[in-house]
Amino acid sequence: MKRYLGKGLLLQPRMGFSDLADMAEGLRETQASGVPVVGTITLDSFTRTNQYGQAESALADGSPLNGYPLIAHGAERTRQLVEESTGNRIPVQVRHGSARPYDIFRVMLDAGIDMTEGGPVSYCLPYGRVPLAESVEQWTRSVRLLASRQSGNRVVHLESFGGCMLGQLCPPDLLVALTVLEALFFREHGLHDVSLSYAQQTHAGQDLEALAALRALAGTYLHDMDWHVVVYTYMGLYPETRAGAERLLEQSALLVRWSGCERLVVKTAQESRRIPNIAENIASLRLADEAFRRGRTPAPPAEDGGILERAELLVSTVLGMGRAVGPALLAAFGSGVLDVPYCLHPDNAQRARSRIDEDGRLVWTDPGGMPICRFLGPLPSGRIRAADLLAMLSHVRRTFDGDGPV
Repeated sequence: MKRYLGKGLLLQPRMGFSDLADMAEGLRETQASGVPVVGTITLDSFTRTNQYGQAESALADGSPLNGYPLIAHGAERTRQLVEESTGNRIPVQVRHGSARPYDIFRVMLDAGIDMTEGGPVSYCLPYGRVPLAESVEQWTRSVRLLASRQSGNRVVHLESFGGCMLGQLCPPDLLVALTVLEALFFREHGLHDVSLSYAQQTHAGQDLEALAALRALAGTYLHDMDWHVVVYTYMGLYPETRAGAERLLEQSALLVRWSGCERLVVKTAQESRRIPNIAENIASLRLADEAFRRGRTPAPPAEDGGILERAELLVSTVLGMGRAVGPALLAAFGSGVLDVPYCLHPDNAQRARSRIDEDGRLVWTDPGGMPICRFLGPLPSGRIRAADLLAMLSHVRRTFDGDGPV
């Protein structure tokens, strides 16, 4: 991955098709977009949940799938797909969403693809009911497989999805801590080329503070690794108007420019209605690239809301809870030292709560058992009702569609 950095912002669509011809066209058009890109092969939900037989049956009878069935298509067919559509001139990432990714990684590596993403927490808690202990065990085995395929000429890259937990309503200090902890887990099992994720949230100034904190912690904890930061355009309820959706995408491109991050995963103006097609994905890549290069809007004033101090405390506390990162993560979630608000997974304490304040920032209303209280000011009072939660979930949509300031 390192050889592709430093040539401008890398832009990446979300794209995955079950049909080989469609997937080839998606990769080919991504490469031909005229902007620096990462190609994407997003897997289907049967493959993500290890139901490989059902993916094969769907392919056999022509039933549509919501992504690329990597195991069903196999390594040789996938290798040919990538070589013929890209000539191996751009990086290609397999995106999967699996708490048990070993088979996915095996076939991916056999196909010659060296870039993927996820993590033992970030691809477990939001996506199902696989026990966290099982996910940590499976990811330990899987990351070791990735590391075993490295050589002098082959570098395997793994992106933590920890900075995107649930996509929304998770305060930035926890997002920053989780993606750093997952990167440390990857290093512990032999990988040295990683990226750290952060999902655009509800307030540009707070996001800039969070990204500065993330880069500072990466410089401290990952100083012996190759790393970069990938920002995700907002992952919650998307604006319903084209103008609102495009303004939100442009805001995420500016966020990357202001923060000095290296990669942006984009969304499209069609996100609120349906899965976008290839042409719509390419249009979003070009729009984001234009917004990034134009970049005339000045950055918001620098903020100091304590994100770095809280994130650093979470990381150091968790690392002190076990002899290795995996057991430490299990101990931290088991005791509530890590607690993702509004996450209903059985292994999450479900005590922590957050809200969007009157200025649009994500703030804690109750940190539960997390050891960050001394870095928090007075907490907002009042119980969060169902109507409040629904209003928060639609906050960005309403803001960018015109019901509020941007």
